[in-house]
Amino acid sequence: MKVDRALVDRLDTEVVGRRRELEVLVAALAADRHMLLEGPPGTGKSTVLRSLAEATGAEFVFVEGNAELTPSRFVGTFDPAHVLADGYSPEAFVDGPLITALRDGALLYVEEINRVPEETLNVLITVMSEGELHVPRLGRVGAAEGFRLVAAMNPFDSVGTARISAAIYDRMCRITMGYQDAATEGRIVQREVPGADAEFVARVVRVVRATRDHPSVRIGSSVRGAIDLVLLAGELAGLRGTTADHYGTGLDAALAALSGRLRVFEGGEHQADDIVRELWAAVFGPPPSDGDSDSGDDPGKV
Repeated sequence: MKVDRALVDRLDTEVVGRRRELEVLVAALAADRHMLLEGPPGTGKSTVLRSLAEATGAEFVFVEGNAELTPSRFVGTFDPAHVLADGYSPEAFVDGPLITALRDGALLYVEEINRVPEETLNVLITVMSEGELHVPRLGRVGAAEGFRLVAAMNPFDSVGTARISAAIYDRMCRITMGYQDAATEGRIVQREVPGADAEFVARVVRVVRATRDHPSVRIGSSVRGAIDLVLLAGELAGLRGTTADHYGTGLDAALAALSGRLRVFEGGEHQADDIVRELWAAVFGPPPSDGDSDSGDDPGKV
């Protein structure tokens, strides 16, 4: 992959507000470096890489990082029936995603790499250093031109994750991807929900961004929550004969779209639903006086 300003310009129109990250990623891959994209959920880590792979025509192998990703699942294994019939021949080996990416010269994307068991991650050390992997009974598998490892991780979610070793970090370059600013998140929502009222979208984005700073919330909502909220509010408005910014309609959409995305501190006084109601009132004003803010029957509107 060669550095190409026109490529970055094209990607910049597809991936909103990520030009700096796109430039660094394109440059790093052109320099034959492996990359780590680090940031909270919903900041566009996989979107950036998928868009780049699609624009360049590069092969793309996706791996979901979790505790079940054993070395044999990652690398591949011999088919027992084939081995019984013909022995440990190359034809008996079933490639895993790592071997597939090595052979094809593909971009290997490992999502949530810090959820992958350490013994599986250790397989990557030689691959990143030497560009090859030695598999027992199969032999050496070299990396075809174009092979790169790009991993992603959420540094704020410690549940079910493990510490990445210094040996892995030392073999990768790193891009941190935080949340975009409010205006950019508003543009993302408007792109995903064409025709949505701009003022309503801006206020929804304010609510979503406020979830990230609430003292009772460990992890707030990404811009995906804002997209879902605006979509739900529009559909609910059609069902109820109201508007999306009708207080009860909007709040019901917010509860459905955001409450499951909030990670509240254990032992705290506030539940996710209470926090959503609090933030909605802070941005859209207090509930109507009849108190029926959670119902489509409420005639009040902000």
